Amino acid sequence: MSAARLPPAPRAPQTARTRTCPHCKATILESASVCPGCRHHLRFDPVAAQREAVSRTAMRIEGTIQGPTPAVPCEYCVVIAIRDEQGREVHRQVVGVGALQPAERRGFTLSVDIVPPPGPATPRRG
Repeated sequence: MSAARLPPAPRAPQTARTRTCPHCKATILESASVCPGCRHHLRFDPVAAQREAVSRTAMRIEGTIQGPTPAVPCEYCVVIAIRDEQGREVHRQVVGVGALQPAERRGFTLSVDIVPPPGPATPRRG
């Protein structure tokens, strides 16, 4: 007696899988159809476009720094640190460095966007 073969169960969505943007080489979410760094379109995907349409900005911070006046030029370093719910650092990255001349200004914007996870992967036929 042979048991009836059940169709494969759909796989759970894979969240936080990454890939490299072919344009700017940034590490981005595999599900992204537009690179958040360089904003180049990576593929036409109507499902991903719908996901991005319902995305939201969970946090946005803007600020400006100014070089010391009338002192000598100074340098700056922009560091992003991500922490888990216990406050442990899970990722840290330098995203930019530069110099400021006296009285010169730089503006910075940090945003965190929330995107729904991709739907379950369709089973491969074969």
